[in-house]
This record gives sequence, structure tokens and C-alpha cells, in this order.
Amino acid sequence: MIKLRLMRFGAKKKPTYRIVAIDSTRARQSKTLDTLGYYNPRTEPLEFKLDLDRVNYWLSRGAQPSETVNSLIDRAAKEQKSTQDSKS
Repeated sequence: MIKLRLMRFGAKKKPTYRIVAIDSTRARQSKTLDTLGYYNPRTEPLEFKLDLDRVNYWLSRGAQPSETVNSLIDRAAKEQKSTQDSKS
């Protein structure tokens, strides 16, 4: 099964994350199938970028997002919708 989850980077006590598609049986730091974006929880406001087209591709293939990635997908979808509404 393919999972959408966070891959940790950064120094000790200064984490940053990449949002990746990876086989669920692999370790967190092993080879990934696709990199979908990044997430930095240490900034205020929260900084993240997510390629929703690639996320939708992996979700259509049956990938399961982790709880954190699922909340980031929801937040990115809301931000994308609000920017589209403001352009109209």
C-alpha cells in the first residue's frame, strides 16, 4: 500500500518535513516514489507547499494519507479555493 506521509529533515530540534508518496512497508528515510511538497512547522504562520495535482493523482491510485498530511491537504485545498474565489 502507498502512503502519503512526512519525511523528516533538518537539524536536531529544528525539523522540517517533505511530504512524500512512499510504500508503507519502507522506513521513513528510505527511497520515495514522489515528493509532493514541504512543511515547516517552526515558522509563524505555518509554512507549507503542496502540489495538489500530484496529491490527487496518488489518491486516485489508492494512496492513504497520514493524519497530518490529510490536514495539510485540506488546508491547501481551502487556500487554493479562496485564491480562485478572489480572482473571480
